[in-house]
Amino acid sequence: MCEICEVWTAESLFPCRVCSRVYHDGCLRRMGYLQNDSAVEVTETAHTETGWSCYYCDNLNLLLTEEEMFSLMETLRHCKIIPETCLTLDDFLHYKHLVHKQQFERPMAEAQEEQAALQFSALDPDKKGHIEWHDFLSHESIQLLQKLRPQNALLRLLTAKERERARAAFLALDQDGDGFIREGECRRARHGWFRKHQKEMPSCSVSISHVGPMSESSPTSSGSSKSQKTPAAAEQEEARPVDWASFLRENVAYILAARPNSAALHLQPPPA
Repeated sequence: MCEICEVWTAESLFPCRVCSRVYHDGCLRRMGYLQNDSAVEVTETAHTETGWSCYYCDNLNLLLTEEEMFSLMETLRHCKIIPETCLTLDDFLHYKHLVHKQQFERPMAEAQEEQAALQFSALDPDKKGHIEWHDFLSHESIQLLQKLRPQNALLRLLTAKERERARAAFLALDQDGDGFIREGECRRARHGWFRKHQKEMPSCSVSISHVGPMSESSPTSSGSSKSQKTPAAAEQEEARPVDWASFLRENVAYILAARPNSAALHLQPPPA
């Protein structure tokens, strides 16, 4: 049954990849949820493995309570971020510096600034030199959820579809069926969830957001920082056993951050 008109017809219904809602194409257009570009995207992806997030699930800001939203907007106002505007790298880093100093009463370390720059790049996949407001807001919403809510509360935000995909990803990695995977496999899957769909690339059945694994040449892949650890320490960390409950708990924020249809990566995993 269409979520908008509450009518079931033989007309094609577009299912959301995150929740159980379905929609008529005409209803989405009539409500203004489909513009020209998004209409093409929905038509091409809604019935594929990639899928499409409805307007409820696409907006991570809706996960916040009124109090959390007020807190976020107060932070943005204090940092002189103008709503509905694009942010350059300088704007983004300036904002991150102010927030860090406000929270910890000390300047950001160089490594933290580098990670912030990587996050900006992830939010600007088309290399336009700026990030869109809705992508910035989605990123900040996830950051705030991680800061204010315990992991058990975040787990309750996952839908049945997200849990099923996470379970399928875990089972695909658990080759010997003993109920455990290695930390290295968990980390690589985590990075893979943020590789948004590329039309020229085949999809991957293991990925939670239906995207392929991260390239080892990526600046955020696990291999980029292995040289910073001793071989013994790196090997020990790679081999750490992770069970299903830990897998889901450790990755819940990344699963939520993969909801939006935007090509931007709203929560960039830190280098390993």
